[in-house]
Amino acid sequence: MADSVRVGLIGYGYAGRTIHAPLIRAAEGLELALIASSRPDDVLADLPGMRVVSDYDAAVADPDIDLVVVATPNDSHAMFAHLALDAGKHVVIDKPFALSVAEGESIIAHAERMGMLLSVFHCRRWDSNHLTFQALRPRLGDLYQVILRYDRWRPEVRDRWRERSGPGSGVWFDLGSHLVDQALTLFGAPDWIEADIAAQRPGAQTDDYFHAVMAYGPLRVILHSSMMTMINGPAIEAQGALGGWVKYGMDTQEEMLKAGRTPGDDGWGEDPGVSVLRLHDSDLTEAPPTLPGGYLGYYEAIAAAIRAGAANPVPAQDALNVMRVLEAGFLSAREGRRISL
Repeated sequence: MADSVRVGLIGYGYAGRTIHAPLIRAAEGLELALIASSRPDDVLADLPGMRVVSDYDAAVADPDIDLVVVATPNDSHAMFAHLALDAGKHVVIDKPFALSVAEGESIIAHAERMGMLLSVFHCRRWDSNHLTFQALRPRLGDLYQVILRYDRWRPEVRDRWRERSGPGSGVWFDLGSHLVDQALTLFGAPDWIEADIAAQRPGAQTDDYFHAVMAYGPLRVILHSSMMTMINGPAIEAQGALGGWVKYGMDTQEEMLKAGRTPGDDGWGEDPGVSVLRLHDSDLTEAPPTLPGGYLGYYEAIAAAIRAGAANPVPAQDALNVMRVLEAGFLSAREGRRISL
């Protein structure tokens, strides 16, 4: 693949191993050429023959690499992004791409000075629920309430960086960034946000619960996540002037990747969750099919952007807008007040 974009993946933890590596390898126009990991044996057990290095700084600057994908803990995203840009590399950063708006602005300015592509892996724009809602939205009329939920049953606190106290940890940064990006993609910037962010589980060192309300004129968009939810409600609910739609169950792609499946397999991204639509002028309910998810679309768009100048699938400015809402949510929860946006 002489004309492929050669990719260096920085980090082989859960995100790098389960999500990024298989998607990069499956994407047309990309070649996974190098992985930087502190556990090279794990990489080689999964990918025999892969070039693996333990020196992350050297990997970022490797002259054979065109694109650096940063899949390290959140508090090192900015450091590796700046190193990669200094080395003249295009950069993809896992979400959230920075710890603050100021840090994000610095990365964006650096990419602009270097003339390099900078993108953020907000993959849940390609979720089955998100894609289906976009398709059904015209049938619902003016919207008055939309609920986006990301609940789990994880009563035990685990010893991993996302659940330890420290910069970039916690569920508002982790899952909240997904839901905020979906909301901004669907509705744009809100008028204000009011958020409750808490640590609920015994022994929790960082936040594991949030409930945020964002206003768009009369529309209220509610973002919710809890690690103490044994029986899940709808993953998405939309109520409008012409009808309502609820959908149970999350997108299936992450579970498929965890099971070792790859895009292109039979049934990839298909979602069997219950979908219910009812229009106000009908006594009948419908079960509209859920569109299949397609995370691969992100990386194939990255390849097209680098090789042919196509559109960046998630411009860094979009991710910066997510950071603005995340910061406002923290401020709202800390001060117990509504924050204007």
